[in-house]
Amino acid sequence: MGIPGNLLTTAMAVMPHKDPSRALEIALGLDIPYWPQLPLFSYYEDMYVQAAEHFPGIILDADNRRLAFSTQKFLQEVEETLSHFQDPEYFDISPEYSTVYHRFLELDLADRPAIRGQLEGPISFGFNIQDQDEERPILFNDTVRPFLLEFMAQRVNIQLRRLKQRNANAFMFVDEPGLEFIFNAMSGYNDVQGRQDLEYFFSLIERPRGIHLCGNPDWDFLLRQDLDVLSLDVFNNGERFTSYTRSIQEFLDREGTLIWGITPTNIEPFEQHNLDSLENTLEGLWDRLASKGIDREQLISRSLLSPATCCLVNPDGTRTVELAFQQIKALSHRLREKYGLA
Repeated sequence: MGIPGNLLTTAMAVMPHKDPSRALEIALGLDIPYWPQLPLFSYYEDMYVQAAEHFPGIILDADNRRLAFSTQKFLQEVEETLSHFQDPEYFDISPEYSTVYHRFLELDLADRPAIRGQLEGPISFGFNIQDQDEERPILFNDTVRPFLLEFMAQRVNIQLRRLKQRNANAFMFVDEPGLEFIFNAMSGYNDVQGRQDLEYFFSLIERPRGIHLCGNPDWDFLLRQDLDVLSLDVFNNGERFTSYTRSIQEFLDREGTLIWGITPTNIEPFEQHNLDSLENTLEGLWDRLASKGIDREQLISRSLLSPATCCLVNPDGTRTVELAFQQIKALSHRLREKYGLA
């Protein structure tokens, strides 16, 4: 049991589809499927809005696609939320907030190597959601932030338990795009506080657990967290990531799994590359790590492949994204044959 490797395929959850059935079909076409998030289909399917369900103090204006927060409203509602802390349904994602999630849970997924779910992480959520009373992110509110960590951990655990009923090897992504930006002098939230908050947050979450992000954070910071999986965009960030050899080796020695996001989903870079060039790029990164002492067999056994990023802005809608999904499956097949993986 656990997160597999051996260059199987998965992907991040945000997809540009407006047809839930088609999005689910594409997700199920990968080795490790997931339930898609479809913000162009409905604002309720935006990853921040999904994470905000039942969070006290939230002000949701779906018609104008606006999400805000009020401290005064939070103080009025927090006791009600606390009274539901032992209620799994309260912390799960409702059908209103995801058309696909409940359809995914109805499927027979027991024969898959694993399945995956996701929820927006507390750091990015807290940095993105603005307190309209105090005109600052709720991450900076010392009253709200501790509650936010426990609330999001409860939501991750409830979803993971439901997924494990469908597949014993289910695992969760905590989506944390904000980690690229917050640890700087201008953010007002330093790395010491961030480390403490993330360590506490992950101490509350059941395993397997991990982080997905597309940016370029402090990789030492993340690789040394108590994670089971780390998903990243190596198409754009691979050179920097592979410079953290010691931390990568320590992560692999703890049996952590790396998800190499390598096929671009935006039209321009997708059209500039093909299967050969992406294979060369990826193996070039592995060669670099091997030259610094990382065993290639160990690395590949603890690696999955995925598209590099999500993409909602292509003028061709879903076409390039779907081609990128086809490409990652083809790349996986080619490399698995090359390395003699069943």
